[in-house]
Amino acid sequence: MPGLALGALCLAYATGAATGWGSRQLSIFMGDFGLAAAALAAALSCLVYGCTVGGHTRPAWLLFGLSSLMVAFGNGTWGWYELVVRTPLPRDSLAEYAFLLFAPLAITGVLVLAQRPRSAAGWLCLLLDGWLIAGSLFTLSWSLALGRIAAGEDGSPLRLALNLGYPVLDILLVSLVVGLRFGGRDGNRAAVHTAMLALAVTVLCDALFTSPQLRSSYHSGELLDAGWFSGSLLLAWAPWSPRRRRPLREHPSAGGLPRRRVATTFSALTPYAAAAVCTAGILYNALGGRALDRVVAAAACTVGLALILRQGVMLLDNLSLAQELAHKEAHFRSLVQGSSDVIMIAGANGVLSYVSPAALGVYGRDPEELVGGNLLDLVHPEDVDRVLSEVRRYLARVRLTAHRVPGTAEPSARVECRISSGGGEWLHVESTVSRHRDGLLLNSRDVTERVMLQAQLQHNAFHDPLTDLPNRALFTQRLRGALGARGQQGGTGPAAGAGIAVLFLDLDGFKAVNDSAGHQVGDELLVQAARRLQGAVRSGDTVARFGGDEFAALVCGPLGRLQVQELAERLRVALSAPYWIGGAELSVAASIGIAFGTPERGPAADPRTAADELMRNADLAMYRAKSEGKGRVVLYTPAMRADLERRTELEERLRLAVREGGFTLLHQPVVDLATGAVTGVQAQPRWCSAGGLLLTPAEFLRSAEHGDAATRFSRWLVREAVLAAVDRRGLTGRGRGAPEPVPVAVRLSAERLCSPGLYETVAAALRDSGLPAGELVIEVARTGPDSLADELGRRLAALRRLGVGVWLAGYGAGGGSLGALARLPLDGLKLDRTLVQDLGESSLARTLAGHALRLGHDLGMATAAEGVDLPRQVAALQQLDCGQAQGSAFAPPLDEPRLRRALARRGYPLPKPLGSFAARHAHPAPDTRTSGRPDAAPGRVVRHHGGSDLPERRAATGPGGGPHGETVIPPA
Repeated sequence: MPGLALGALCLAYATGAATGWGSRQLSIFMGDFGLAAAALAAALSCLVYGCTVGGHTRPAWLLFGLSSLMVAFGNGTWGWYELVVRTPLPRDSLAEYAFLLFAPLAITGVLVLAQRPRSAAGWLCLLLDGWLIAGSLFTLSWSLALGRIAAGEDGSPLRLALNLGYPVLDILLVSLVVGLRFGGRDGNRAAVHTAMLALAVTVLCDALFTSPQLRSSYHSGELLDAGWFSGSLLLAWAPWSPRRRRPLREHPSAGGLPRRRVATTFSALTPYAAAAVCTAGILYNALGGRALDRVVAAAACTVGLALILRQGVMLLDNLSLAQELAHKEAHFRSLVQGSSDVIMIAGANGVLSYVSPAALGVYGRDPEELVGGNLLDLVHPEDVDRVLSEVRRYLARVRLTAHRVPGTAEPSARVECRISSGGGEWLHVESTVSRHRDGLLLNSRDVTERVMLQAQLQHNAFHDPLTDLPNRALFTQRLRGALGARGQQGGTGPAAGAGIAVLFLDLDGFKAVNDSAGHQVGDELLVQAARRLQGAVRSGDTVARFGGDEFAALVCGPLGRLQVQELAERLRVALSAPYWIGGAELSVAASIGIAFGTPERGPAADPRTAADELMRNADLAMYRAKSEGKGRVVLYTPAMRADLERRTELEERLRLAVREGGFTLLHQPVVDLATGAVTGVQAQPRWCSAGGLLLTPAEFLRSAEHGDAATRFSRWLVREAVLAAVDRRGLTGRGRGAPEPVPVAVRLSAERLCSPGLYETVAAALRDSGLPAGELVIEVARTGPDSLADELGRRLAALRRLGVGVWLAGYGAGGGSLGALARLPLDGLKLDRTLVQDLGESSLARTLAGHALRLGHDLGMATAAEGVDLPRQVAALQQLDCGQAQGSAFAPPLDEPRLRRALARRGYPLPKPLGSFAARHAHPAPDTRTSGRPDAAPGRVVRHHGGSDLPERRAATGPGGGPHGETVIPPA
C-alpha cells in the first residue's frame, strides 16, 4: 500500500507538470516549493531513520538526509526569488552552492554503503571499474555538452568550476551507483536498491538539465521537475522499504565462510560497455567534423589503459578460479571415491548413470557393471513396492515445499531396503535420497550389522538371557493379546473361561542348591528346568522365566480346568525329577499356582487390567502352595484374594497405629522367687481400639511379620520402653515411695532382630536417653529358621558388647531350643507358659520343666518362667529352683501409675509351700493387693479390676496366650 500511494503521488505530479498545472503561478509554486517539500520529506525520513536505527548503514542515511536537505534549501531559495521577490534567480546564489553540495554528500553516503573489497586485487578492480565508468561518461559528456560549456565561460573561473562541477559530480555519483548495485550488502539490499534508484533518477534529471538546449528553455513546474520529485519521494521511501533477509551464501566446503563471489553477466560486461560509451564520444567528435579535443583524447587514453589493465586482472582472476575449481573438483572427487558410502545417480527411469567405487567394497559389485542397469533390479522383490512408495512420497513433498516456500533447500528422505550383493546375499542398506537434476542422488550405506544388532537387542529385551525363554514383558504382552482376542470373540461360558490359564511355578530348594553347589550349577539346573518345561507344554503355549527360580506358563486353547490341572501336575513331576549336573544328582521340587481367566468379563474388559489381575491371582496361588508344604499344585480361589486384602489392611492399620500413636505400653513385673522382690519388668505393647480397650497386637504382627510395618513397630517398642525406663529412673531418690530402677525387657523375634537398623535403633535409644545398657534386656521370642542362626548370633553378640542383656524367651515351645542354647550368646532363659500351666497337676510337666531349668543352671544362665498365674505354680517353680517368674499370680501387665506403685512396694508376698494334695485341691487365698476380691473359682486366673486398672482381654490358656497372645481385634 505505501508503494502504491507513492506511485500514485508521482503520477499525479507528472500529470500536473505535463498539463502546466493550469496556471503560471501554480506551476512555479509546484516547481519550486513542491520540489522543496519532496526533498524535505526525503531529508526528514533519512535523518529520522539514521537517528533511530543503528548499524553500519546509519552514517549513510544521515548523509543522504543532509544531501536532500541541501536540495530542499536550494529549491526553497529558488522559489523565494521567483514567487516572493519576483526576480529571476541571480547568478552565484546560495541555491547553486546548495545544489552543488548535494552530490558530495550523496557520494560519501554511497561509499559508506559500498562493500569493501577483501584483497588488493579487489581494490584495483574497483578503482579500474570506477574510472572506466566515470571516464567513459566524462568523455561522452564532454563531447556532447561539457566542452561547449567550458568554451563559453571565458571570464570567470568560478563560474566555469560551478558549471563543470554539476556534471562531473553527477558522473562520479552514477559511477558509484553502478558499482554499488552489484556490491551492496545482503542485509539492506532492498533499501540500498531503492536509494540507488532514487539517486539515479535525480542524476538523470541533472544530466538533462545540464544540456544547453533544455537549460535555456527550462522554467519551474515543467515535466523535468517530475523526475526530481520522484527521486526525492523514492529516497524518502528507501529506508523504510520492506527487507528480505537472504540466507548467508556458504560454500559446502568453506567451513561456514562466505563463498567467493562470482561476477554476474552485467558486472562482467560493464567495463566493455564503458569502453563503448567512450568510443561513442570519440566518434561523435570525429563524425561531427570537430577537432580532437585534448581532454577527450586524454580521457579516452586513460579509459583504454584502464580497460587493458582490467582485462589483465580478469585473466589472472580466471586462472585463479580455474585452479581453485580444479583443486575443489579433485578434492570432491577424492571424497566421493574414498567414501565408504555408495553414491549413485539414477535417472527418472531408474537407470543408474553413476556409481561410486565404494560399491565394490560394500556390494561386492563392479561399479562399471552397475552403470546402465536399473536400480530396482538390485532391490529385494518384497521391498520394491515400499521403495517406490517412499520415493513418490518424497518427490511429492519436494514439489509441495518448492511451491510453498520458493528458494528453500530441498528436503531429503531416508529409505531402507535390501540390496543384492555380489555373493548372492541380501544386504540391509540405508539410503539418503535427494533430487539431482531430473533424477535422484542416493547416498547408501550397509547397515546389515546394525539391523542384526537391533534384532538381537529386541530379542534380548523380551527373552531371558540364561534360558532364552520369554521374559515377563513378552509373557505379559502375549497374555494381553490372548485376552484381547478372547474379548473380541465375545466367548462366554465355562469353556471360554478355561480357555486361558496362567501357571506360576517356583522351584523349592533351589537356594540350597545354589548355596551348596554354586551358582554355576544353579544356572545349569535352571537351563535344564526350562527345557523340561518346554518339552511338557504344547507347541502353542508360552513358557517364561520371570527371574531367579520363578517360571510361568500361559495355556491357551480348548482345555478344561481338569486338563490344565493335569498339565500342571505333569510340569510338577517333570521339574521334581532328579537333575544330573557335573556327575552329581540334585533334586528340587516345584510349587505351582493356577489362575483361570474369568468368563464373565466379556468383550468390554480391558486386557491390560485383566492380565495383571490374572498374574496376581496365579502368584497368590503359587505362594499358597509354598505355604501349605511346597511341592504341590494349588488353584486360585477368591478367598486367597480376600485373605491378602485382609493382611494388607491389617498391615496398613498397624503402620497407621505406629505413626499416629495408636499403641501404648504396659509393663508386667518380674519377681524373684526367693525374696519376692521385683527384679525387672517386661514391656508389653497394647493396641488402643476404637472402643477404648487395650488389645494385644498379635494378629497385626502375624499379618505383617515379614513387612516393613513390623520392623517399624519393633523400633517403636524399643524406643518407648527405653524412654519409659528413663522416666521411672528419674523418680529415684525423690524420697520414700519412689520406685527403684529395675531392668526393662523387650521381646523381639529373630526376624526383627536381624532386620536392618534394629541394632542402630537400640544403640541410639540408649545413647540419646542416657539409660545404662545393663538396664535393658532383649528377649529372643523365636530363634527363627536355621538360615538366620549365624546372623542372629552376630546381632546378639553385638548387643552384649553394648552391655545389653540377652535372654531366650519361650523356651520349651516349638523346636530348635536346644540348638539355640548351643549357638547363641545368652544370659538367661525363660520357660514358655506351655511348660508352666500344668506344673500343679502333671508330674510330666514338672519333670520337663525341671530338666529345662537344670540345663540352664548347668550352662550358667539365669532362669525365669512366664505365664505363672496360680500360687501352686509359684510353689512348684520354687521347688524346681527357678530364679524369677512373671504372671497374674503376682500382677498382670500394669499401666505406668500402677507400675510405679508396685515398684514402690519393693516386692510381692510369696505363697507358702503346699503339699501335693493341697496344691491340687485347696482354694487359693484371697488376693488383697489390688481390689481385695477373692478368686471367683478355684484354678482360675485372678482378674484385677481396680480403680486405676485398664481393661484387657486375654486368652486364659493355650499357646496363644501370654504377653503377645492372639486376641480378637474389633474393626477400627
